[in-house]
Amino acid sequence: MKEKLEQILKNAQSEIEKCDDVKSLDEVRVKYLGKQGELTSILRNMKEIPPEERKMVGMLANSVREQVEKALGDKNSILEEEALAESMEKEKIDITMPGIGVKRGALHPLTRFNNKFMDICVEMGFTVIQGPEIDTDYYNFEALNVPKNHPARDMQDSLYITDNILLRTQTSNMQVHAMEELKPPFKIVCPGRVYRNDDDSSHSPIFNQFEALVVDENVGLKDLMKMIDIILKRLFGENVKMRVRPSYFPFTEPSIEIDATCQMCQGKGCSLCKGTGLSEVFGAGVVNPKVLEMSGIDSKKYSGFAFGPGIDRSVMVTNKIPNIKYLFRNDMRFLKQLR
Repeated sequence: MKEKLEQILKNAQSEIEKCDDVKSLDEVRVKYLGKQGELTSILRNMKEIPPEERKMVGMLANSVREQVEKALGDKNSILEEEALAESMEKEKIDITMPGIGVKRGALHPLTRFNNKFMDICVEMGFTVIQGPEIDTDYYNFEALNVPKNHPARDMQDSLYITDNILLRTQTSNMQVHAMEELKPPFKIVCPGRVYRNDDDSSHSPIFNQFEALVVDENVGLKDLMKMIDIILKRLFGENVKMRVRPSYFPFTEPSIEIDATCQMCQGKGCSLCKGTGLSEVFGAGVVNPKVLEMSGIDSKKYSGFAFGPGIDRSVMVTNKIPNIKYLFRNDMRFLKQLR
C-alpha cells in the first residue's frame, strides 16, 4: 500500500506540472481528490486494511493528499498569474495612438418632429395631455358627434376588441376626456399613437397624430387661421405659403383642410403635390356645438377650435420618404440618413 501511495503522489505531481491551463488542472484534481478519485478511494476503504497497518497507511495517505493539494494550489497560482499577464498584454492600450470616436445617437425623425411641434404649442400656452390608446366607442366616436349609424364611420376601418372597446382611431378621444374634466378656458395638445386597419405605402395600421384643442369665449375661425399661420412658419420657415380648403368632419363645423408649401419640391410641383406646389398638412375646424354640449360645456358661452397634423405624413414629406413603413423598421442604414 505504501508503494501505491507513493506512486499516486509521483503521478499526480507529474501530471500537475504538465498542466497548461486551469481546466486541465481541475481535471487532475478530480482524478486524484474527487469523490471517485484514486486517493479518495484508498481513504474510503481504510477498513479493509489490516489493523496493524491502518495507522501508518492513514498517516501516509493524509500526507500524500496534503502534498497533492499544495502542488495543485501552487500550480493554480502560476497559471492565474500567466493568464493575467496574457490578458493585460492583449488589453494594453497604446496611449500614443489616436482615440476611437464614440458613435453618437440621435432621436428618431418622428420623435424630433413631434417634439418640435410640441415645443411650439407649449410656447403658445398649450398643455400636453396623454391618455388611453384603448378606449370606449363613446369617447372615440359618439362624444365626437359620430353615432353608431353615422356614415363617417365608414371612413375609418376601426380595430375593435369588443363591441364597445377599440384601439383609438384618433387622439380626439383625449379631447373629450379633457372637456369633461377641465373647466374652460383651456388649450391642450394630445400627441400619441392611433390605429386603423389600413396598409399601403402611405398608410400604416399604427401611426401618430398630434391634435390641439382650444376652448374659450369668443374664439372662432379667424383665431384658428392666425394660430395655424404662426405654427406653419415656425415649422417650415417664414416663406411657407398656406391654402385653405373646405372639408367635413363630424366634430367640427365649419371644417377645413390646410395645405402648405410642399416640402418635397419646395413649391415647384411634384408627384406628391400633383404639380400644385402645395400638400396637405392639417385638418382643422371650429368645434361643433354638439360636441361641447355632450361634454358638459355651455356652447352659448364658449366656443372652440381644433387642428392637428399627421406626424408620419409630415416627416415623410419633409424628408422625401417614399414609404411610411421605413419609419417603423428601425433600419440604422435608413435612420442615419435622417440625422
